Amino acid sequence: MSDLALTIHCETVNDAQAIERLHERTFGPGRFALSAYRLREHVDHLGELSFTARIGTLLVGSVRQLPILVGETPALLLGPLTVEPPFRDRGVGRALLDRALGDAKAKGHRLVLLVGDADYYARVGFKPIARGRVTMPGPVDPKRLLVAELADGAFAGVEGAIRPDWRFARQV
Repeated sequence: MSDLALTIHCETVNDAQAIERLHERTFGPGRFALSAYRLREHVDHLGELSFTARIGTLLVGSVRQLPILVGETPALLLGPLTVEPPFRDRGVGRALLDRALGDAKAKGHRLVLLVGDADYYARVGFKPIARGRVTMPGPVDPKRLLVAELADGAFAGVEGAIRPDWRFARQV
């Protein structure tokens, strides 16, 4: 990103429409059928741990983190992470990941899970979860279910169903 001034900021309520349009362009309508979206239906992502990437005033990327439970263990679900296609391979995704994971760790979170490409996310510390150790609502390719420990040993003994952390349920 040496030729572009990239800024990463916490997501605000004013970013919601631009982020939704970004998700539409990059993931399409099929995104709502994904298992991770089922976890997002009734619990909001955490604004203080969700970030936008901008070049000037142009939104070029976004990452969100949602409070979940794995069995009875609190964790975060990272995603979606998305970057406008012309800005991919320029470090935008990595900058968003570094900020999201760094701030989560600084705020005392110990585990972050996601569904994604193991090779891409291994660069920031994510590792595959052993088949059958955790389950998600709906079908998920077990090779794409990944975890990052933000504290040593945080995933030891953790197993069970991944579900929303209802303490953060949307108020209707």
